[in-house]
Amino acid sequence: MTGLFSSSRSFLNHISRPVLMVVFALLCLAASPGPGQAMEALATAPLQIQTVAGGRLDFTAEIAATDRDRARGLMFRRALAPDRGMLFVYPRARMISMWMKNTFIPLDMIFIGASGKIVSVHERAVPHSLAPISSQKRAVAVLEVVGGLVSRLGIGPGDRVTSLPLNTAQ
Repeated sequence: MTGLFSSSRSFLNHISRPVLMVVFALLCLAASPGPGQAMEALATAPLQIQTVAGGRLDFTAEIAATDRDRARGLMFRRALAPDRGMLFVYPRARMISMWMKNTFIPLDMIFIGASGKIVSVHERAVPHSLAPISSQKRAVAVLEVVGGLVSRLGIGPGDRVTSLPLNTAQ
């Protein structure tokens, strides 16, 4: 018997390495959620911000604590309630850089230091922008909320964030 499968060479020896790499990449893309596809639900936790003016603001935050969850973030979302957000938690303090790729809604980014104090904010990040948004100072987390909320509620550096995922809950 002659043919592709009858020789001592396997079928894979007849396929070039670049073709195999393309097939593998396509399989990986097919397995990950994209626009319009459901993303697995992230855990949520209550989060409070104590403002220096004495106010207390309550949120429910989705927790993005893995590299995969942080990479996905709020991409492809079309809406975000004013009392909701996403908390990106990192294992240690560092300079954090974010972007708005595939993000459809303007966001405010609240960068949180290891003590739970807000170290910087970036207001009204532009949807789909690839421009890096830096924490300006070392931070362990970023809380993303709907754009315009930071100025409307008077949130700023020096305010304190409390939440179990940050180990700052009281």
